[in-house]
Amino acid sequence: MSDDLQSVLTWLRSPEAIRQRCEMLYAAALAGELQHLTVHEEQLPTAVDYVLAELQANYPDLDVPYHSRWRHFGAGGRERWAELAAGLDGDPLERGRIGIELVIVSVLLDAGAGPDWRYHDPLCPQALVRSEGLAAASFDWYRRGGLSGSPEQPWRVDASALQQLDPAALQEAFQVGSDNPLLGVDGRVQLLHRLGAAVAAQLEIFAAPDQSDTRPSNRPSSRPSARLGGLFDYLLQLAGPQQQLAATRLLSVVLTTLSSIWPGRIELAGENLGDVWRHPMARCDDPEHDLSTGLVPFHKLSQWLTYSLVEPLEEAGVTVSGLDQLTGLPEYRNGGLFIDLDVLRLKNPAARYNAHPVDSELVVEWRALTVALLDRLAAGIRTRLGLDQEQLPLAKVLQGGSWSAGRRIARELRPDGAPPLQIISDGTVF
Repeated sequence: MSDDLQSVLTWLRSPEAIRQRCEMLYAAALAGELQHLTVHEEQLPTAVDYVLAELQANYPDLDVPYHSRWRHFGAGGRERWAELAAGLDGDPLERGRIGIELVIVSVLLDAGAGPDWRYHDPLCPQALVRSEGLAAASFDWYRRGGLSGSPEQPWRVDASALQQLDPAALQEAFQVGSDNPLLGVDGRVQLLHRLGAAVAAQLEIFAAPDQSDTRPSNRPSSRPSARLGGLFDYLLQLAGPQQQLAATRLLSVVLTTLSSIWPGRIELAGENLGDVWRHPMARCDDPEHDLSTGLVPFHKLSQWLTYSLVEPLEEAGVTVSGLDQLTGLPEYRNGGLFIDLDVLRLKNPAARYNAHPVDSELVVEWRALTVALLDRLAAGIRTRLGLDQEQLPLAKVLQGGSWSAGRRIARELRPDGAPPLQIISDGTVF
């Protein structure tokens, strides 16, 4: 690959590129030049009020955690991670590997479940739905050893188990049936198959610890050679003796190591770009990035995964810096918030009644404007509270926050709590 191509590819995988292209579409919206959506900034204070009230109700002391998959593992009042961690042998490295595996698999399986799916945990008083249900189902599947290639060691995710995964196993784990349909089952299974292939192909990153390690020696000598949790060891190496890791570097690792898992995406010089889509208003002002003309990157799942990797790393003593350089997450709760509060308006109101593919211009516009508006929303909330970015980073505004506020207003406006726009999902984007 030429240096120019590599430079463009690296740029498209950066938060800087996400913000730049999203701001480009935001400016076009303000000028009335977008085909599908208009922005009404006079409604933004209403959104700030609504989300601030949600944040203060959820976290009255303003001690807000990061927006990550870890929040959902406590769904239904059951502290699943504490239950699992109580059974570990005290090895901090193994604890980190397990934490990394849990969040990666669970994030990748978190694409929209659909309005009719439920997960019944016998230890919870009521059925769990959507993200919380998907989190509980994926956690319980992991805990039962459903993704391990070693019966003696169930709490691991092996490349061999991922590559051999039968769709029926996922359906059983997620309680899928004719009366309990889950969107995108085939897409989720294929995503895990590709994840297994990516892990197996990158032993320099995902190699399982061998017998020469100083780690606990009570593990079986016969084991798969590639384990997802090996990424934890790799990240510790990157952090170095200073135990410092930039959030942008963490995102870069996620995007480069997992680039091959995304299905049917745009490619550049044979490289899968992932969550990157076309829009004619995405023009290139920098000659160095001409090859990126017409492309709008989002990397929603990869950024949420990056947010979710922070806590296992911090527990291991690694400081993840510059977290606010990552962007807001362009998914249907954050995006739905702005439509439901009239900050975004459809030029064709009938579009609410149709389902739209993720690569449609309308969805690309919706997601781009959501990223730009989340930055403005966060700034407005900080101003109201008298806090700065370090005290209330975007990752905490999302948690506090915009995501749950988007869910709340959806329930207020629609009996099933569905988003204002319907997306045709393959189980790998939203």
